[in-house]
Formats: sequence, C-alpha cells, structure tokens
Amino acid sequence: MPEKTSVIKSKFISHGTLGSTDLDATRKFYEEFLGLEVARTSKISMMVRLGGEHVYAVVQKRHVDKMPRVNHNGIDVNNDAEVDQAYQACLDQAEKWGLTGITKPVQQHGTYSFHFTDGDGNAWEILSNPRGGYTWIFEQGDLEGRGHWDKNFRDQLVKAEAGGS
Repeated sequence: MPEKTSVIKSKFISHGTLGSTDLDATRKFYEEFLGLEVARTSKISMMVRLGGEHVYAVVQKRHVDKMPRVNHNGIDVNNDAEVDQAYQACLDQAEKWGLTGITKPVQQHGTYSFHFTDGDGNAWEILSNPRGGYTWIFEQGDLEGRGHWDKNFRDQLVKAEAGGS
C-alpha cells in the first residue's frame, strides 16, 4: 500500500469516550457482564479495554445523553452461537443491568449481530465477525455500494475464511 500523506501524522486510534452516571455500577457491568478490563484513573473516570490497544475513557457525569444506536460500540464474540447466547443473557439480565432496546440477532453487513443500550444510555452491538474484526473490509478496498451490504456477502466471507472459493 502506498504511503499516504495527511496534515496530521496519525499513528492509531487510541481511545474513545463513554459516559456514566455511576462509575461503580458501570464498572461492575463492564467487568461482570461485558467482560471488559477496567482501570480506575480518578474519582470521576476509568479506562476500559478488551483484547487490544484501543481503550475507552469512561467519564462520570450527572446526566448522560442516550447514544443513538448508529453510534454504537461493537464487541466481537467467536461465532453465531455465542451471539445467540449473549442475546439470551441480555434478555435474562435486562432488569438487573438496566438494558433496553434489545434487538433480535440478524445477519447484516457481513456479520451476525444484535444491539442493546446499557443503563448509562451507551449503545452496544454484539457480533460474530471474521478473525480480526472489521479489518477484512480494508482487504476488500472501497466497496462503493456493493460488498458488505450484499445479502450473500457473509456467506462468501465465511467460505473464504474456511479456505473455500
């Protein structure tokens, strides 16, 4: 790939920010339900991560606006069966964790996934992606209206990952 030039000499996307109205309760949810690694950084903040160098800063505020579902945060699991298990866990524990907006799992944009909103109003997607998450999109190049929105695309991806043609 040819070296790109840009105004900012970026290295990688290091973090994002999530809101919380109660850091202790949010920490418990992130660790016990989502399986995230958590480090408290101050009285009003903590950092969370899972499986990589990208982290989220979680900042306590009196009021957190509900995140639109289109701005969700994705958590990959190993396969479709684990998506279904996570979906059932969300249904079973929705009241305990304050989960809302739980959608049924569907095949879409090359994955199998569902969405929900946590007690702080942060939107989440649990999905089974090929190994490496969405990095496969960059291997495809610019899709310009084709590719991952094609209903057969996921089947082609799974077959290719399995070594078929």
